[in-house]
Amino acid sequence: MRLWHQSRTELARLPKYADAMTAHFRRVGQPGTIVDLHGLSPGSYVTEYPGYDNRFVYLAYLHSLQILRNVQQAEAEGYDGFLIMNLPESIHAEAQSLVDIPVVSYAQAAMYSAAMLGRRFAILTMIDEYIPLYETHIPRYGMQARAWGVQSLGYDYRTVFSAFDDPGPVVERVTEVTRRLAGEHGVDVVIPGEAPVSAVLSVAGLTRVDEIAVVDCLGVTLKFGEMLVDLARTTGMRASASGYFSARPPAGRLAEVERFYGLDRLSQPEET
Repeated sequence: MRLWHQSRTELARLPKYADAMTAHFRRVGQPGTIVDLHGLSPGSYVTEYPGYDNRFVYLAYLHSLQILRNVQQAEAEGYDGFLIMNLPESIHAEAQSLVDIPVVSYAQAAMYSAAMLGRRFAILTMIDEYIPLYETHIPRYGMQARAWGVQSLGYDYRTVFSAFDDPGPVVERVTEVTRRLAGEHGVDVVIPGEAPVSAVLSVAGLTRVDEIAVVDCLGVTLKFGEMLVDLARTTGMRASASGYFSARPPAGRLAEVERFYGLDRLSQPEET
């Protein structure tokens, strides 16, 4: 099975991050699964890391247009599934409405897994400005009864991206925050925020703080993708394509509208 991994970063500028994800996917994927890593097109972030642009809803929306083009390209190239591998996303339904292959959201996979691992989960974040977005993820995926809320780690992306050689400080912060949430709020599962945080924790091998579960967000997103592809193959089950949020636009009209807005001229996505 071939799965298209989609990041919001320019992965060529973050080789240690890409290497950590590649190693983790090879470790947890089932035999025969190939995960091809893709970032956004070179030049998407001329002056700033994605965490800056995506604090602004309109800039985040504009970058999302690449992802919506890429999911169509993934299906056209014969990929079996598409993994939106970032917690700050808001286009899962739109992406799934464009293709028949499974589209898996990191946010959805992480929260559904957290609900299966315990009774009350918290989302950790390295970017405080994302907190309102993550709070909207909770009701979108029906997790109000299981989520405590969102907690800042007090780290920025520079600290996290410098931690692949020495994950100790990030592990210590996650451990400290998790213990406090457990003691003060009864949290028994944590979702370690954005994909770079999850990648650092995968390098460290952290899946538990005391008896509190730490969701392997990279791993569960991959596993949800494998499961949905397997089910499609063996049972024919696939996502609904009925109603406003799921119906697939007619191919001809979709192509016309994308040409009108110039989306057909978007650069090819970065691949590692």
